[in-house]
Amino acid sequence: MKPVRDHLKMNLNLLFVGFNPSIRSSETGHHFANPNNRFWKILFEAGLTPIQFQASEDHKLLKLGYGITNIVSRPTKAADEITKEEYLEGRSILKNKIEEFNPKVICYVGKGVYKEFSQKKVIHWGRQTVPVIPGTIDFVAPSSSGLVRMKMEEIITIYRQLANLMNSEVKENHREK
Repeated sequence: MKPVRDHLKMNLNLLFVGFNPSIRSSETGHHFANPNNRFWKILFEAGLTPIQFQASEDHKLLKLGYGITNIVSRPTKAADEITKEEYLEGRSILKNKIEEFNPKVICYVGKGVYKEFSQKKVIHWGRQTVPVIPGTIDFVAPSSSGLVRMKMEEIITIYRQLANLMNSEVKENHREK
C-alpha cells in the first residue's frame, strides 16, 4: 500500500487533517476515496465548496485555499489499526507541516485525530479555545466515515460552523489589509 500525496501550499486558509488514507485512497491516490466516505458531500452541503467534488478532484481544493493531509500516512482498513508509534511520529510530522505551511484554520476530521495530535482528553466539536500551534485556529469536526453513527444533518451543521468561521476569517483579513 502506498501513501496518498498531500495537497499543501503556503498560507492555506484551511487545512483538513484526517486519520490516515483508506485502502481505496491508497489504490486511487486520492483522499477520502472510499465510496462510503461522505467527506465530499459534507463539504458541499455545508457550503465549504461551490460544487460536490469527487475524490479524484481532491487537488482542486488548493484553488479554494484548502489543503489535505493526514496524521498518519500508512493506509489501513480502519483507524484502529494505527499504532502508538505511528501516532507519535505522525504528531511530529504534522506539527512540522503546520509550522512550515502556516494554515490559518486546521480542521481535524474526527475527534480522535485531534485527540491524538493535541493529547487533550476533553475535546468538543467546533473551534477549540487554545490551538496546539500558536497562531492557528483548531476546529474539530466529525469524521466523514460512513461508520460514524451521527446523523448526517448533525455532521453538516458542525461543518457549517466551519464554513461560517472561514467566511468571518476572510472578512477579517480583508479589513486588516
